[in-house]
Amino acid sequence: MSQLIYRASVSDADHFSLPSCRDGLQFSTSAFLGAWRAIAVVVFSLCALVQNVITISFVRRARRLHARGVWLHHWSRFACRVLGIRVTMRGSKPSSGLLVSNHLSYIDIVVLSSIQPCVFVAKRDVATWPLFGWLARAAGTIFVDRERRFSTRKAVDVVREAMGTGSVVVLFPEGTSSDGSMVLPFKSALLQSAVQLGSPITAASIDYDIDDGSVSDEVCYWRDMTLVPHLLNLFLKREIRASYSFSPAKVRAGNRKEIARELRDEIVSLRS
Repeated sequence: MSQLIYRASVSDADHFSLPSCRDGLQFSTSAFLGAWRAIAVVVFSLCALVQNVITISFVRRARRLHARGVWLHHWSRFACRVLGIRVTMRGSKPSSGLLVSNHLSYIDIVVLSSIQPCVFVAKRDVATWPLFGWLARAAGTIFVDRERRFSTRKAVDVVREAMGTGSVVVLFPEGTSSDGSMVLPFKSALLQSAVQLGSPITAASIDYDIDDGSVSDEVCYWRDMTLVPHLLNLFLKREIRASYSFSPAKVRAGNRKEIARELRDEIVSLRS
């Protein structure tokens, strides 16, 4: 009976074993990076929340909202460094008034707050999110239940008061986040606060880029995505490039619906 004997050379062994070794090493490196980032963000956030509780009580009431915005600004700068979010900016950031932006993900808040202290308007559901809800409340976020008209009217007053203190208030008038393929129609109700005060309104656009994977599926947070798995996947990304573009701040003429259309057109133009 004849026998077929195959003798594998060292180079053959390397050819078959090295790819799996490299894949295993890459997986281990990504897993370690993700674990380190998760631990760093959670530990720093808990320490920051304790600091917020202790220090804010010593700030004069009229300055507390600004102090909360500064607190979130420092936390966001740390989070961007830890998560590998590289932020670039085009145009001049506003120093006061209302800032209106398209909305792609919860990390829009981290990116924008890392650029400058500001106060955010968010849907009521965010207050119940693990960790992010605690941070949002500590940062003085204005929560709105868009399904209840009374809540929206009350939010208009709160937004107006916040702008009256000199804070930059950030509004995502699409009312939800998207995959970035288009800018959704704007809800105009909360623009009334800037109209009443005659405050300047700035249009802004955010966009993301990554080397591996899909921005719409892995950075944007939309449809029926679940927070924790989405966030854990972000921890594994080596770098996320975020770009924010600002149009000049100006006082807008017209009613809020006309202003909403004008702002949306500006943001579409910024993205083109």
